[in-house]
Amino acid sequence: MAAAGVVSGKDSSSVVEWTQAPKERAHRVAEHLNSYEAEWDMVNTVSFKKKPHTNGDAPSHRNGKSKWSFLFSLTDLKSIKQNKEGMGWSYLVFCLKDDVVLPALHFHQGDSKLLIDSLEKYVALCESPQDKRTLLVNCQNKSLSQSFENLLDEPAYGLIQKIKKDPYTATMVGFSKVTNYIFDSLRGSDPSVHQRPASEMADFLSDAIPGLKINQQEEPGFEVITKIDLGERPVVQRREPVSLEEWTKNVDSEGRILNVDNMKQMIFRGGLSHALRKQAWKFLLGYFPWDSTKEERTQLQKQKTDEYFRMKLQWKSVSEEQEKRNSRLRDYRSLIEKDVNRTDRTNKFYEGQDNPGLILLHDILMTYCMYDFDLGYVQGMSDLLSPLLYVMENEVDAFWCFASYMDQMHQNFEEQMQGMKTQLIQLSTLLRLLDSGFCSYLESQDSGYLYFCFRWLLIRFKREFSFLDILRLWEVMWTELPCKNFHLLLCCAILESEKQQIMEKHYGFNEILKHINELSMKIDVEDVLCKAEAISLQMVKCKELPQAVCEILGLQDSEVTTPDSDNGEDENTGMTICPASAFQSNLLPVLTASGGRDDNPTEISTSPNVSRLTPA
Repeated sequence: MAAAGVVSGKDSSSVVEWTQAPKERAHRVAEHLNSYEAEWDMVNTVSFKKKPHTNGDAPSHRNGKSKWSFLFSLTDLKSIKQNKEGMGWSYLVFCLKDDVVLPALHFHQGDSKLLIDSLEKYVALCESPQDKRTLLVNCQNKSLSQSFENLLDEPAYGLIQKIKKDPYTATMVGFSKVTNYIFDSLRGSDPSVHQRPASEMADFLSDAIPGLKINQQEEPGFEVITKIDLGERPVVQRREPVSLEEWTKNVDSEGRILNVDNMKQMIFRGGLSHALRKQAWKFLLGYFPWDSTKEERTQLQKQKTDEYFRMKLQWKSVSEEQEKRNSRLRDYRSLIEKDVNRTDRTNKFYEGQDNPGLILLHDILMTYCMYDFDLGYVQGMSDLLSPLLYVMENEVDAFWCFASYMDQMHQNFEEQMQGMKTQLIQLSTLLRLLDSGFCSYLESQDSGYLYFCFRWLLIRFKREFSFLDILRLWEVMWTELPCKNFHLLLCCAILESEKQQIMEKHYGFNEILKHINELSMKIDVEDVLCKAEAISLQMVKCKELPQAVCEILGLQDSEVTTPDSDNGEDENTGMTICPASAFQSNLLPVLTASGGRDDNPTEISTSPNVSRLTPA
């Protein structure tokens, strides 16, 4: 049999190996029997040395006993089957994703539990509902589509493992409780033992969000930024919200909205009175065309009502037996139910477990899975829907407004997360232009890519402002004024307000993360809107904006000239570069086992190393 190893050793590769112990070294093995459990180890150091064998292949060994050898990457592991209780020595059988079943790995001198514990540092394991002896790998690792967990109950590094398994929870729930995240949960009772250095935490944070690692050389959007004078920032004042009377004055006899640009300007500068939101949001989100008549809108609503209930009937008519055979629909339903049960109850509309608002949230989200089955449901979508349903007070209108909003936001929820990656790069570019010194400080604290802004961008500040303030903020953003990507300038305005405290108190990575998280529900929405608008006006007036900034803000090339576009000076003079990635990737280790089919114990060798919704 391929016996369990009893000795640990380290070299410069990035694999964990079991190699057959030569007979002449057998006496050494006995010396390590008592220390086997303590000395076994699995290391996660990266190595780029390619191995000359593939998944399930057997590498050759000098001792010639390679028949039962195997090597595989943990990314290819599907499940692990354990021995029956009370059946002699323990063993593990590894099954790979391509259904290759590897030879049993026997542990003659100890329990296999320590290996399982070590594997759980790199992959999520859970017990199969059908067979308690079988552990399923990455059973909860569905990119962003994960259920919320109570992360603060985890001891020491348990929190980190939760985040690696569940990146959405890490950003949406873990960060919302980050007060204890660094200083209590990670530190434990002995800071010298458990505290991770800031640089390692930065690595962990970037790796915990799949697809979010940013590489300056590989990603578009990086440009040499010249230190330029943006000029004086204007003072901006906001007006009162648009009233129902003002709206009515801008509607003709057939119900068309007159002077749309002026109406958008008024909404941008003051928002809407609450009584007007149910009407106006349908225009702002593209559900109703601005030039439509009242009769046309009535016909559109009738058409969309029929379409909505046809889609709703599709999932309502799925039987339990059918759903058992449709894993995607089953997963969507499970995630939606968990998410809806955690809906923000600060608003009375969603109070109570059996509240009709919660039931409608569930139904609308399930119907959206029929509308966009490829995207389906990803956690965070309910945060975007709940304010819409509150304002519309109507299932059909809320659905189509949500569908239109998701047309703008869908890239945030795609598995590759290209939309999030692009926004973080753009935000870094804008912030560097506004304050290169602050950017340099953040880089020095492994925070240069602003990953702590992830939650802001993912759900458009939904968790940062009160329920009523988010209504105001969203309707202002939906005007698409005063420039493209105004939400990034809102991020800049918030960060600029916090710059002094962060730098004067010399906050490091952990403290920055904690401080940004604790801003939730403490930000003045009107103040941030004023600052962001002032920044936009300051940039628009500047005639020397870098091309990358012009593209981010949607400014016309003819309005702006770059500093080196009209002279022959060296383009690198007096320039600074957008931040290079401060985050290194951590690859999963490769698992290798080898041994002859005999009863000799083996040696363990461990090694470091806005599309709009329009009427049909």
